[in-house]
Amino acid sequence: MLALLALTLTAGCGTTGGTQAAGTAPVAEPAPSPASASAVASVPGATSAAPTASVVPPAPPTASASAPASKKPTEPATAQVAKSDGRGGPVPFTPGKAMLGSYMALGGKSLKQSLALRRGQLDREQRIVHRFYPWAGYVPSSEPDVSKNSVLMVSWHGAPLAGINNGSSDANIRSVARKLKGMKRPILLRWGWEMNGDWFEWSGPQNGGPANYVKAYKRIHRIFGEVGANNIAWVWSPNWNSSPNTSANKVQNYYPGDAYVDWVGISGYNFYGESPSTLFNPITKLYGGRKPIILTETAAVKNKAGWIKQLNSWVARTPAVGGVAWFDTDVQHDSDHNFRFDTDSSALAAYRTMARSSRFAG
Repeated sequence: MLALLALTLTAGCGTTGGTQAAGTAPVAEPAPSPASASAVASVPGATSAAPTASVVPPAPPTASASAPASKKPTEPATAQVAKSDGRGGPVPFTPGKAMLGSYMALGGKSLKQSLALRRGQLDREQRIVHRFYPWAGYVPSSEPDVSKNSVLMVSWHGAPLAGINNGSSDANIRSVARKLKGMKRPILLRWGWEMNGDWFEWSGPQNGGPANYVKAYKRIHRIFGEVGANNIAWVWSPNWNSSPNTSANKVQNYYPGDAYVDWVGISGYNFYGESPSTLFNPITKLYGGRKPIILTETAAVKNKAGWIKQLNSWVARTPAVGGVAWFDTDVQHDSDHNFRFDTDSSALAAYRTMARSSRFAG
């Protein structure tokens, strides 16, 4: 097992180390650390102060070129041919298609500038735009830079679970629910992610076990329902494996039940050379038969071109997958932890090929 250093960094709403997007408040966010195969402690740019991943989990047991932004993106001819199968809630899952997008924090660029850069490079829009919001603090009432043709995914920070389960956070939950309802667009809501790791203050290991997490999740879900936030698609999003890796902390113990989940998300990075199959097959096999799967955070730090090709192939042969959100950032200013897909021409070419594949044509 390897002991790893925690990393803390500050970010401007959606642009870590870069220009703050208009209409949003400043934010401090820790970036994903080489958190093991066992866990990636990832917290991207948001809209307020975020928890710091002060302890990073151990390794698991063995088991830029920029194109002009002005060109109008070409929509794939095959887009929207397939029909939803009724799963996915307000963000419907379409068999045979997967949404491709990212969390973007590109050094020195606002969200609007980052979207334009990627539009020019990929000749297409981001189908998912991933944003991070604080548990208590500034939450925007709109995301004007996110196209209506894109799905907004919000990772909403958690908090120590006792304050949720005893009702003292109910007013805050209602306030956020009203804000997200008021956006009047379908939203993938990923509350309290990577709960099966031991590095977040809302995690099971820090709060007496999975049952307290499930109780908090259900309470938040209920309050959103009372507010009438029917535009929310609920994303339950564990890390690809658990830390500690014990029977009491296994991922299944955190599942709140089918009635509370629209999508199952997974975080997984190739810090130790893990293949997409290693990272994503276990949870996909557990839940992909009944819920669509979305890779809520993923990226490569080494062998990017080869790994992106592997990811493309894995998604192509895994019909349960309905979305991939790349963790597209260079905020760590470290060549080993620069998650951008355009760090070299071969990686950019591999990502462009993936973005243009028929699987991601939706």
